[in-house]
Amino acid sequence: MITVKILQSRSFQNKVKKLRKKEKLALDAEINTIVGNPSLGVEKKGDLRGIFIHKFKIKAILYLVSYRLKDENLELIMLGPHENYYRDLKNYLKNS
Repeated sequence: MITVKILQSRSFQNKVKKLRKKEKLALDAEINTIVGNPSLGVEKKGDLRGIFIHKFKIKAILYLVSYRLKDENLELIMLGPHENYYRDLKNYLKNS
């Protein structure tokens, strides 16, 4: 069995810290789904090539989680609502 190591960016960790316990449980379920099927998200084109975006709802809010595959690892890059998400993601990737 292949073990997938999950890496988290600083941005992702900071967003997760602000979530409530039930929201974290919903996020964990989504991450487990992604680990089971990494091609679940939509791969972006252009500036964001190689980045996958998975959309899911917690309560009534649509969240996006961005991730990429690095060798056998899954790197979780950013988590947040749709508003300004792609702008913030591009800024984060440019500055990291």
